[in-house]
Amino acid sequence: MTSTQVSPSSSKISEEIQKLEPSAIIELFELKLTLAVNGVDQTYYYHAGTNELKSNIVFNGVTYVAAPVQVKGFDKKTKGTLPRPTFSVANADNAITNLMLLYSPLNAELKRIQTCKKFIDAVNFSSGTNATADPTAIFQTDDIWYIDRVASETPELVTFELTARINLQNLRLPKRQIVEYCPWKYRSPADAALGQAGSVECGYKGLKCFDANDNELTGDDKQALDKCGHRYSSCLVRFSSVDEIVPFGGFLNARLQM
Repeated sequence: MTSTQVSPSSSKISEEIQKLEPSAIIELFELKLTLAVNGVDQTYYYHAGTNELKSNIVFNGVTYVAAPVQVKGFDKKTKGTLPRPTFSVANADNAITNLMLLYSPLNAELKRIQTCKKFIDAVNFSSGTNATADPTAIFQTDDIWYIDRVASETPELVTFELTARINLQNLRLPKRQIVEYCPWKYRSPADAALGQAGSVECGYKGLKCFDANDNELTGDDKQALDKCGHRYSSCLVRFSSVDEIVPFGGFLNARLQM
C-alpha cells in the first residue's frame, strides 16, 4: 500500500479524488526548528510549485512561499523497510549552508500537508472568494517526518534524508520500561521552563508526610523524612479523596506470570 492508497483524513478529499476531473493536488511543507533540538525556534513554510502553481499559497491563514524545493520517496508501504524520503532545497548564495553553520538541522520536523486547490483560502483567487475553502480538507493529518541526515550538499542544492519518528538515530524503544514501581519523581510538578506544562508526573502537594513504608509521619522532622515508596499503595494514602485521580506511573500487572 502506498501513500496514495491510504484513506484520506477528510471525507471531502475522499469525494474529490474519486471525481473524473478532481481539483489539482497541492503539497505544502512546514519545516519546524526548535530551540531544544536545533538551537532556534523557527518555522519555515514552503510549497514546491506542484501542478504549475508558482505563486505563494495561503492555506488556513498561513502563507506558504513558492520555493525551489523538491521532494521524493514519500510513498508508504506496509511491507519491507520504512521509506526514507528526501527533501532538497536550492542553496542559492549558500543560504542553506550558512543556516546549517548556525543551527543543526538534524531531527527538525517536516510536516507535509496535501490538499486540493479548491480547498485553499479565498485570498488566493483574483475574485477574493472561494466557497469551497476548507482548512480541514487534507489527505493525512499525521504526515510528519524528521531530518535524519544531510544526504548531500553542493553550492546549488542541499538534500536532506528524512525518516519516520520511530526510525530516528539513537531513539530507544520502549521509551518507558514496564515495571511495577512508579518512576515519577516524588512531589514533582510540571516544569514550564522545560515545556512540560501538561505533564505533571507525581504532582503531590499535600501537607501530610509519609515514610517509604507508607506510614504517616507526625514529628517535627516529618518533612525531612518524607519519602515515597513508589508503590500503588503509596499513591493511595496520599491521594485518598474519592475525587482525586491517582497518578501512579507504574504498571500494576507487571509481575504477573504468563
